[in-house]
Amino acid sequence: MTDERSAADVFGLLADETRVEILRAVAVAQYELAGVGSGPAELAFSEIYEHVPVENTSKLSYHLGELVGTYLRKGDDGYSLSHAGERIVRFILSGNYERPASVGPEPVAGVCVFCGAEALEASLDHQFFRVDCTACETQVAGHPVTPAQVRRRDADDLVRSVTLRSAEDYRQIRRGLCPECGGDLSTEVVHLPDSPLPDADPFLAKSDCAACLREYNSPLTYSVAYHPASIAFHWDRGVDVTTKAVWEFHEHVREGRWTSERVADDPPAYEAVLRRGDDAVRLRLDSSATVTRTERVRRESGDLPRS
Repeated sequence: MTDERSAADVFGLLADETRVEILRAVAVAQYELAGVGSGPAELAFSEIYEHVPVENTSKLSYHLGELVGTYLRKGDDGYSLSHAGERIVRFILSGNYERPASVGPEPVAGVCVFCGAEALEASLDHQFFRVDCTACETQVAGHPVTPAQVRRRDADDLVRSVTLRSAEDYRQIRRGLCPECGGDLSTEVVHLPDSPLPDADPFLAKSDCAACLREYNSPLTYSVAYHPASIAFHWDRGVDVTTKAVWEFHEHVREGRWTSERVADDPPAYEAVLRRGDDAVRLRLDSSATVTRTERVRRESGDLPRS
């Protein structure tokens, strides 16, 4: 793709149905021809011609010429998908331009982080999975989903898929990688003195992607829940936090078992403590919510106050 082409020019190339069929045919043929461990195959002009309903070779040649450089690459042995071609054709093949089927409301386990009630329901709001508290009528969690993710899944399966994807997203966010586009995230810790969240965790990790403008926010303790130190700590105590949904963390903050505080001003530093039984893992963070130090402690040592 050249710098001279606008987004309108790039997407305008796909206004012709034949070009969409060419991209689809290339993707399908590459899938069928690729061997185990091999890269995507380059397709000869004749192979594409066999798979695309076009009147003659001249028209195919014209359309291929329009797609090369943006959606296709031309090599010595034929044509293959470019990065933009890969992204758009997977979007087409998966049907992610469709509207997902409605789901819910369905009850889910967990408590409301705002009122503490065990009255959570999951549902789809267009292409957004959300969990709401029916007691205080407040949204307590949300995550974008795709039509392909919803298709052929019942409510329980969808909840499980959202749980797994959100855990993966949190791990990427913690590493400064935008789950949406792969761009760099800038993160800051924000104090929320008037927040309706429990006093145990008055800080928010706010991450923004300058590339796609996606914003990710979470309580500071949640931002470290999927850190390797936390995963190992909980695993040793019989809990796999990577299979837990964000809304399943609410009870820990509500009951004061997960806490955060500012422990230094120059430079700013924060501490998140995740407790389980008589043990805890303590994580030190800088102003960008990056973990700089971890340690495990026991209450019996006197290092941790009871909560």
